[in-house]
Amino acid sequence: MGSVSPQDLSRPEINQLRSCDRAAHDWYRFVLSFPAHLVQEYLEKFAIGPDQTMLDPFCGTGTTVVEGKKLGIASVGVEANPMAWFAGSVKLDWTPDPAELRHQAEQIADRATAQLQQETQLRELSEEASKLLLKNSISPRPLHKLLVLRETLETWGHKSDRPIDRHLKLALARTAVSDVSNLYFGPEVGVGKAKDDAEVVQAWLDRVQAMVQDLQYLKTLPSIAATVHHGDSRNILPLLAPQSIDTIITSPPYPNEKDYTRTTRLESVLLGFLQTKADLRSLKQGLLRSNTRNVYAADQDDQWVAKHPEIQRIAQEIEQRRIDLNKTSGFERLYHRAVKLYFGGMAKHLADLRTILRPGAQLAYVVGDQKSYLQVMIRTGELLANVAEGLGYEVINIDLFRTRIATATKEQMREEVVLLRWPGTFPDRPYPYSDRLL
Repeated sequence: MGSVSPQDLSRPEINQLRSCDRAAHDWYRFVLSFPAHLVQEYLEKFAIGPDQTMLDPFCGTGTTVVEGKKLGIASVGVEANPMAWFAGSVKLDWTPDPAELRHQAEQIADRATAQLQQETQLRELSEEASKLLLKNSISPRPLHKLLVLRETLETWGHKSDRPIDRHLKLALARTAVSDVSNLYFGPEVGVGKAKDDAEVVQAWLDRVQAMVQDLQYLKTLPSIAATVHHGDSRNILPLLAPQSIDTIITSPPYPNEKDYTRTTRLESVLLGFLQTKADLRSLKQGLLRSNTRNVYAADQDDQWVAKHPEIQRIAQEIEQRRIDLNKTSGFERLYHRAVKLYFGGMAKHLADLRTILRPGAQLAYVVGDQKSYLQVMIRTGELLANVAEGLGYEVINIDLFRTRIATATKEQMREEVVLLRWPGTFPDRPYPYSDRLL
């Protein structure tokens, strides 16, 4: 990862998108996304060429697959969050004509502006959809303008199948979050000072114009196959052909109390991916169990690590500390179970992956150490490497990517890249961490 001293590993720019990489990536991305240059470095380290295929099974908003396409590497992603899946899919689509995209956006903006001048009553979301938002995440007037712009976009010319519509909607999502909402990300999502009003239409036009400029460049690149599947990384076999993947570069959620659906809640509601509590529950059930907000009574992923001594020890320590501290909330009672479900889900994911990997496939998993559960240390990278080894993977190394400051304690925490290799043959010994799953 380069010759930098330990103190340099806390520099924010290590995990930030560089200006030279912004094309397509900057259309919309998680604040917690890892940077494109990390993908570049590991593609080079693994010596991946244009005749090989890369997978990101936790692809978020598409950093790995978009960068793969830009570099001429065939790429596949899997993402369970529908808003993130939509964003990644759009960022891979470079077919729209830039001039047509600009022209249509300008016409839609004119129509929306005229409509806003006529309306006197503020539009609102449905009561049930409003309850899904973080309280005060957007002020009434900017929301009204977004809803008028959304309706104008959807009804313009009655051409709902236009190839540019998805780009226009993604620009709307980015505008809502980055330009006119009251949200801030640091890295937790929170609500800041209210913006009573905002120039929504112009902000949206500016976002579309940035897409137009990027497309002019992206269209000069060779056409490479790239796609994102909407699915659960713990049930990946139906999505990919056997022995079809040469490399993986990914960053799964970490075992902590971050509810990742909160990060995309406003735009998910605005674009219609979430409208009811049932929609939200369905989304959470399809995610890796990384926090107590998506733990359910019927979950069984923890069976995959039922005999893993260190994971069981950590879970017991968390539960004992909860008892000692007299923490009695429903979520606190689930802390120890969330840890077991997380590593169990990752074990199931890694087990299934073995079928779709080609012999010699190289894997890079970006993960971070955590102390979210009552300050009990979870060495995520070490544990993930150990689970993978039990499934027959070769552990090549655990690279230190950077250090980051823990939100609660301000302690420097390690963020690492677990490097694995799949030898191509299943081990002739039983999987050691469960009686039931071999």
